[in-house]
Amino acid sequence: MKEDYILDGHPEPTNEYYAVAKIAGMKMVEAYSREYGLSFITLIFPNLFGPGDNFDITSSHVIPALIRKIYEAKINKSPEIEIWGTGKARREFLYVDDVADACLYFIDKCKGGEILNVGSGNDITIKDLAGIVKEIAAYKGSLVFNTEKPDGMPRKLLDVSRMRKFAWRPKISLEEGIKKTLDWYISNYHTTGD
Repeated sequence: MKEDYILDGHPEPTNEYYAVAKIAGMKMVEAYSREYGLSFITLIFPNLFGPGDNFDITSSHVIPALIRKIYEAKINKSPEIEIWGTGKARREFLYVDDVADACLYFIDKCKGGEILNVGSGNDITIKDLAGIVKEIAAYKGSLVFNTEKPDGMPRKLLDVSRMRKFAWRPKISLEEGIKKTLDWYISNYHTTGD
């Protein structure tokens, strides 16, 4: 999705309220910039993940949910875990350290009022993502996709062509970020579980 498309058409139904809240925040920043002469920028990120994430199985996003399910299946010697949907939905991810780095980098590089997508520019299927988490966690069981459950939006990928005109790029690969997040989760397991 290009930055210019944010206000085009209706938000995707499974993401509508979240999208409207984000747009309201962007418009508030725009109004503050105009009203008070302040210089704000809006950075739009894909799905974020990393240490300290929300690992609650009922409310977490996909990477922390997969980490928790797969790790608990491994320690409980469960032969399989259920993953909602077909596994075909595609998502883009960015590690939290890259988010912090991007905020510091772009604060001096962008003009006030500018909107900029910041991400890797690469997406992955949920099925392939689950396979990566399974491999990093050394889980030997099976991943079972429950196709009775929803996939959500088929694809969420930011167009980062404007970002690429700057010298900034993410430093942490998806695999490295998942490993760091899994290591943090294991170290904090007794304080992050239910």
